[in-house]
This record gives sequence, structure tokens and C-alpha cells, in this order.
Amino acid sequence: MDNVWTNRETWLHRVNPTLKLAVVFAVFLVVLVQHNLNVLLYGAIVPLALYLTSTGQSWRRLSLFSIPTVVLVLSSMSSMMFYGLGDTTWFEWGLIHISEESFYRGVHIGMKSLHFALIGMLFGLTTKPVVLFYSLMQQLKLPGKYAYSFMAALRLLPMMLSEFQTLRHALIVRGVPPRSSWRAPFATLKAYAVPMLAQSIRRAQRIAVAMEAKRFLLTKERTYYYRIGFSAMDILFLLYWLALGWLVIRLGWHFPIVDNTDVRYTG
Repeated sequence: MDNVWTNRETWLHRVNPTLKLAVVFAVFLVVLVQHNLNVLLYGAIVPLALYLTSTGQSWRRLSLFSIPTVVLVLSSMSSMMFYGLGDTTWFEWGLIHISEESFYRGVHIGMKSLHFALIGMLFGLTTKPVVLFYSLMQQLKLPGKYAYSFMAALRLLPMMLSEFQTLRHALIVRGVPPRSSWRAPFATLKAYAVPMLAQSIRRAQRIAVAMEAKRFLLTKERTYYYRIGFSAMDILFLLYWLALGWLVIRLGWHFPIVDNTDVRYTG
């Protein structure tokens, strides 16, 4: 995200965005196919340590960002625990059936959700969109017409929010009363949607003309305002995930926290 979300810049902000995206995608795939609960329990420490120390955010913001993650983890865990299948019943009451197998699978799903949320927030909080797209253009040869289109779309979001607030204040000043009939939601939607849609079309047309004038469609070789390369931070980032990933797998198999090493139900 942009500087508005960053209190201070850490070493994680200086990692090449393309490399960071590749590592995050690889970790996502590894967690997705992992069925050993112990590996996931140990592995949660790896992204959690980066999230707490290297995102450049204050503890207050980290706590606020963590609320949706906690809700997601608890909801995914409880849905599998309370209504999953299993042979060793721990508690049963009506539709609720908690078994040993469903409990471990619930924790398994919750830990996967935690991993996905942490690596997603790590990438989002330490990667600026502009730098990301410049890196994709330079390292992965993403065509400029697509990259600059995405960057333009991101810049339009705050403009649309400001336009919505202006339109809302204008309707209030003009004394447009809230209707009490069943058509009120549709009338309100029309009052906001039509002007904003018309303005968005005009703005998109101006951007398209500007990009065509700059020959984004025809010119393949372009100069860049930002040159994105690789540094020692990239090696440190790779070593962090590779070394701790290997350590986590070893700990999960040789020093298990729970006896269940495969949560898949085969009954």
C-alpha cells in the first residue's frame, strides 16, 4: 500500500516486489497442500514474526488489521469443528457434533486461514502498487498498457470516493428528502449511480485518449521513472523463508505438538 499506511520503512519494503509476489505464491501453494497440523502450527510463527516486526505499522494498526483475521480464523474453525465428521465423539447436542477428527480438522482449516491472511497482509502492507507494477513491467515484461491501466484505476478510487461525498452533500443541500415508499432504495441508487457513471465514462475517455497520445499501444520499449532491481534484501528474504521453512518441516515431523499428523478423514 502507499505511504499513508506506513509508519516507517523496513527491510521488507525494499525487497523486489516480483520476488516477494513469487515467494508469497509459493508459500500459499505449500500451505494449501499441507495436511500435517504440526507443520502448520510451527509454520504460523514464520509469517507472524514478520507481521509483528517488519511491516512498519504501529501496534494499534496491527491490532485493528488483525480483527478480521481473528474473525475469519474462528469462523472457519468452528464451522468444521461443530459440523464435521468423525468416529471419536467428544460432544453431541442436536446438529452440533464435535469429534476428535473434526476438532483437528477445524484447527487445521483455521491455521491455513491464518497463514493465508498473514502472508496476504505482509504483501499488502509492505508493497506499494506503483512499485509493484513497475517491477512487473521490468522483471516479467508486463505490457505497459496493462500496468499503467491498473495504476490509473487505483488512482481513480479516491477520486470516486470524493465525488460520492460531493454528490451526497449536494443532494442534502438541495433538500432531497428520503422517501419512505418501497421505491426509495431504487430512487437513491439512481440518484447516485447515474451521475457517477456518467462522470466515470468521461474520465475513462480522457485517460484512454491520453494513453493513446503517449503511444502505449504501439511502443514496446519504454523508459521508466523508477528502476526496480535486486539487492541483498532479496537474498535475505529468500533465506528467511527457505531456512525457516526447512526448520518448520523438521520440527513438525520430529517434534510434534499433537499426535495427529494427517487430518484427512478416511472413515
